Amino acid sequence: MYGAILGDIIGSPFEFDRGRKVKDFGPLFRPGSKFTDDSVMTVAVAEALMSVGVDADESTVKKAVVESMRKWGKRFPNAGYGARFIRWLGAENRGPYGSFGNGSAMRVSSVGWLYDSLERTREVARWTAEVTHNHPEGIKGAESIAAAIFLLRKGGKSKEDVKKYIVSEFGYDLSRTCDEIRPGYHHVESCQETVPEAITAFMEGKDFEDCIRTVVSLGGDCDTLTCITGALAEAFYGVPQDLMKECRERVPEEMVEILEGFDKVELSYVEPEDYFPKEVREKYFGE
Repeated sequence: MYGAILGDIIGSPFEFDRGRKVKDFGPLFRPGSKFTDDSVMTVAVAEALMSVGVDADESTVKKAVVESMRKWGKRFPNAGYGARFIRWLGAENRGPYGSFGNGSAMRVSSVGWLYDSLERTREVARWTAEVTHNHPEGIKGAESIAAAIFLLRKGGKSKEDVKKYIVSEFGYDLSRTCDEIRPGYHHVESCQETVPEAITAFMEGKDFEDCIRTVVSLGGDCDTLTCITGALAEAFYGVPQDLMKECRERVPEEMVEILEGFDKVELSYVEPEDYFPKEVREKYFGE
C-alpha cells in the first residue's frame, strides 16, 4: 500500500489542475504534500480485509469494509471526501449510491496483494466497490486495478502483457500516450476518465519515481491518479526504502500501524505460471 499512499501524498498539491503539467516539478515532497481521503480509504479497506481473513464470504467482507470505511472516515472527517460519500459516511443505514467515481479504484490496492487467484482478486475487488460504487463503471475501475496489481506483482509477464489483459477484459482505451492525453486533460473524478490515464502513466514510467512524475504531469484529479499509478508501480518496481520511510513519517501513527500490519501478513504465494490461469494464458498470450 505504500505506493498508493505515497502517490496520494505526492499528488495532493497538484489536484484540481494546479500543476504545470511537467514531470520536472522539483522535489517529490513540498509543504503542501499531505495524505487525503485516498490514503484514509486505502487503509480502511486494507484493515477490513485483514480483519476478516482471505476466505471471508461476500456479506462478511462487505460488512467489514463498510464499518471500517465509516470508522476511518469519522476519524479523519476533513480529508477531502466527495459530497455524496460524506452523506454515506454519516448515514448508518445508507446503502450504495450508484457511483462511478474513481474512489472505488483508488482504495482497492490491498486487494491485489492478498488473494491467491485472479478470480478471487476480482471478486473481492468487486465487493469493496459495491458497498458504495455499485455502478458498472465503478466496479470495473476497482476490478481492473486490483487485477493489474495481482498480475504485476509476481506474474512474470511484461507491462504489455498486462495491458493486453486489461484492454481485453475491461475495454479501456489504452492506445493514447501521455503526450496525447496531457494537453486536453482536466480535473474529472470518474473511473472512466481516471483509470485509463493512471494505467497509461504507469505503462510509460521507467521506475517508481518516474511513474509518479509521469502521472503528475497529466494534471486532473492528481492525488487520485497518483494513488492509482503508485499502487501499480509498487507492484511492478517496488518502493525505495527512503520513500517508504518518508511515507511513514507523513501519516498518523494509526495508519502506520496498518501499514506495518499489512507488511506482516503472509501474502498468498502462487506459482508464477498460476498468476495467469490456463484459460487466460491461452486467450491472451497464445500459450
